[in-house]
Amino acid sequence: MNKNPYTVLGVPENSTDEQIKTAYRDLAKKYHPDNYEDSPLRDLAMEKMKEINEAYDEIQRLRKEGRSYTSSASSAGYNAQHGYTRTSYPDIRSLIQSGRLDDAQTLLSGVPADRRDAEWYFLSGMVSYRRGWTDQAYDYFKTACDMDPRNMEFRQSFSRINQQRNYRSPEYNRTVNSHGCSSCDICAALCCADTCCECMGGDLCRCC
Repeated sequence: MNKNPYTVLGVPENSTDEQIKTAYRDLAKKYHPDNYEDSPLRDLAMEKMKEINEAYDEIQRLRKEGRSYTSSASSAGYNAQHGYTRTSYPDIRSLIQSGRLDDAQTLLSGVPADRRDAEWYFLSGMVSYRRGWTDQAYDYFKTACDMDPRNMEFRQSFSRINQQRNYRSPEYNRTVNSHGCSSCDICAALCCADTCCECMGGDLCRCC
């Protein structure tokens, strides 16, 4: 397969066999076509299951032969030069990057409440932000930061959208109106959009 099989399963290459199996089982359970019987995402789920199965088989073959996977290609959440960042939702990130917000939201909604981690809230915030739902995006980003305060991707997005909200506050508007026109609110909005683009690989916002 052309894709890094470890990337497909969302695990680093030095994962143990048990970690590989766990990741595979979790993804297979998540994308089993039976879960999307009456959903327009059924075809996508079938493609994803095929990809997951191929990735698992490829990893088993490589390990049996005592070889590692080498590729110069990078993917969302993985950067060999600047460090490894694990993502549990590479498919959802891809959907958001391509502007398929409804599909991304459908997959996010399908994640059980007890399995919604910090990244789930971050990606939900990205979907909300792309739709212009700033207040909802703020709440999602804040929750992501509260759950994983050391994650710079989450913190930067929350910081920027918080700054944007502050510039839009009534108190700020009164200050601006009393001192003349200001372009700071526009700058804040652009900074937020720019940060969101960077967090999602640079292609999320078509306006950037």
